[in-house]
Amino acid sequence: MSVNKEIKRVTTHVLQKMKVDGERISMLTCYDYSMARILDDAGTDILLVGDSASNVMAGHETTLPITLDQMIYHAQSVVRAIKRSFVVVDLPFGSYQGNSKEALNSTIRIMKETGAHGVKIEGGEEIIESVKRIISAGVPVMGHLGLTPQSIYKFGTYAVRATEEAEAAKLINDAKLLQDAGCFAIVLEKIPAQLAKKVAEELYIPIIGIGAGKYVDGQVLVMHDMLGINKDFKPRFLRRYLDLYTEIYDATQAYIKDVKSRDFPNDNEQY
Repeated sequence: MSVNKEIKRVTTHVLQKMKVDGERISMLTCYDYSMARILDDAGTDILLVGDSASNVMAGHETTLPITLDQMIYHAQSVVRAIKRSFVVVDLPFGSYQGNSKEALNSTIRIMKETGAHGVKIEGGEEIIESVKRIISAGVPVMGHLGLTPQSIYKFGTYAVRATEEAEAAKLINDAKLLQDAGCFAIVLEKIPAQLAKKVAEELYIPIIGIGAGKYVDGQVLVMHDMLGINKDFKPRFLRRYLDLYTEIYDATQAYIKDVKSRDFPNDNEQY
């Protein structure tokens, strides 16, 4: 029987059991109460309050501008809605890079002010002390390797990462360092499928992919991309399950038409 149907609340223990049992982990980004209720009711295992809110909620070109206060606001909204999903919150750019004490202080604010269940942090060896310090405080940490959007100006491109042997070797080493430091899971973004497969096979913690192929332990997508709210973002790894942009557009035009023609409200829609 699916682990997903056996439990009332997803925890790190449940996620580890899913890896062991070979059950794939479902993960989506979420930023508000109303959508969180739907995604939680549908049975999503992990809800990520992602710094991608900077893009899809605020309209910024990158994830860099979003602040810790803004991330806390979004996380509070999501946590209020959930009954079973495991909620992870991104540590935004500038909230952990300075030193491990700053990383811990940012994490403590997130945990105390939102009620979330863990945090996600981008990077490998260079942020390992921060990871250890956060975990030593009792907070679950999810790693993030491969294409790390907070470092986009360093990369200069959103192209696939770790295609060369040296970068691939570093990614594997970083993944093992994160596991050894105590991370409960790692997101791999936009890397070759065979490399992601190797990481998933060599590590005992869940590996969740976005543009990392089918051999990992779970998948994550940005909710707005998966539902087709974003019209122009079309990477190879994205599967759209709805075209909400068109549906919302058409519904809005129908509403405007009914208002202009005085068809709405009708006699049955007034007091």
